[in-house]
Amino acid sequence: MITPVILSGGAGTRLWPLSRSLYPKQLLPLVGTESMLVETARRFASPEFGAPLIICSDQHRFIVAEQVRQAGITPSGIILEPVGRNTAPAAAIAALAVAERDPQGLLLLAASDHAMTAPEALQAAIAQGLSAAQAGKLVTFGIQPTRPETGYGYIQRGASLGDGVFAIDRFVEKPNLATAEAYVADGGYWWNASLFLFRADRFLEDLGRFRPDILEAAQKAFQAAHRDLDFLRLDAAAFKACPSESIDYAVMEKSTQGAVVPVDPGWSDVGAWTALWEIGTPDADGTVSLGDVWTEGARNSYLRSEPDAPLIAAVGIDNLVVVSTRDAVLVAHKDKAQDVKKIVDQLKAAGRSEAESHAIVYRPWGSYEGLVAAERYQVKRIVVKPGEKLSLQMHHHRAEHWVVVAGTAKVTRDQEDVLIFENQSIYIPMGATHRLENPGKVPLHLIEVQSGAYLGEDDIVRLDDKYGRN
Repeated sequence: MITPVILSGGAGTRLWPLSRSLYPKQLLPLVGTESMLVETARRFASPEFGAPLIICSDQHRFIVAEQVRQAGITPSGIILEPVGRNTAPAAAIAALAVAERDPQGLLLLAASDHAMTAPEALQAAIAQGLSAAQAGKLVTFGIQPTRPETGYGYIQRGASLGDGVFAIDRFVEKPNLATAEAYVADGGYWWNASLFLFRADRFLEDLGRFRPDILEAAQKAFQAAHRDLDFLRLDAAAFKACPSESIDYAVMEKSTQGAVVPVDPGWSDVGAWTALWEIGTPDADGTVSLGDVWTEGARNSYLRSEPDAPLIAAVGIDNLVVVSTRDAVLVAHKDKAQDVKKIVDQLKAAGRSEAESHAIVYRPWGSYEGLVAAERYQVKRIVVKPGEKLSLQMHHHRAEHWVVVAGTAKVTRDQEDVLIFENQSIYIPMGATHRLENPGKVPLHLIEVQSGAYLGEDDIVRLDDKYGRN
């Protein structure tokens, strides 16, 4: 039985404005109707795989848990990273978790934000590499290159080990164009997709040999981890002290036990908007259009308008990316799509919320959306899922007025509990202890009007919270 380990720690800044740090690309339905995280988990829903183990950022924990729950997937665990430390520490944590049950247990390490059009090819390649992994090899899967790509690392094939498995001669970092062209012509180089299959004990053995500092920090973080609802929360101090390193640098480039299985699963790392254009369905002029998009003479472009975002009307454009969301519009030349990250860096430096979150901000109990923001007042739309409730809280600097527009609200205000029905409202004075709850079976929708001298989200004093938030 193989444990699929799904790494969900990336930020996907090159896919802004869809991907943002509080709701990154792996949590979005970029190439299908389900999120990339769920699609990744479904890839390994066959008898030879056990329940997936998910490693994700602490700030994404409730979104991840809700997505897999709605998809009918029961993970073997969800491990929370307090900070991102690249793939080697994450792999170490996963190997330690699997080794607790079976030191020789197999794990398949997979990114949560990669797309595959032929996942059955990957299944066949995993079956090819299974015996080598059981025998102690650290198996990776090399993607058959379809073009001279300078944005990927490469793996050079070595001698045949039998059954379609090869030794690894070397890993090569992202090459220039001439070198990439030579690699493709050679036929002995494959793209490095960071997919790995190995025994827990063998990986930990090599990690301890080559990077004992990473192993020691991971062990401390794992041994001092504690349960928090359905999550395993790594010890923050120990994990923050762990060096940040990729599994390629830390182990694979140094190990003598590396092996590679070639595969062509229609893979893409969806690293930029051009990747979505490449795997999309273009019209006769080479333009991929999604959402509320109208074109006249648009060529070789990627145009995407999200639900509730403005209409995109494109006339006579060529080789552009245009993406419209509720609160931001991206216009970029396709040749410069990788530079979207630089815009995100500028937004972060300027303290702009658009770098971090969408107009709709998701919480474990539901979501809220800012509608109007002005001096001394703002208006929000709040949605509370059936059976959920916000924390018991109070505010020092603002009062709130809640108007129920759909569903039923149970409101705690100081010492009283009140049911508020559609078209009714309630006032929460400044300093009052209060809580909002949905006791019904349909989503609760309400309009919140805040007024006061300070309206920031950090003016919340939580007195009790079912989700364990401070």
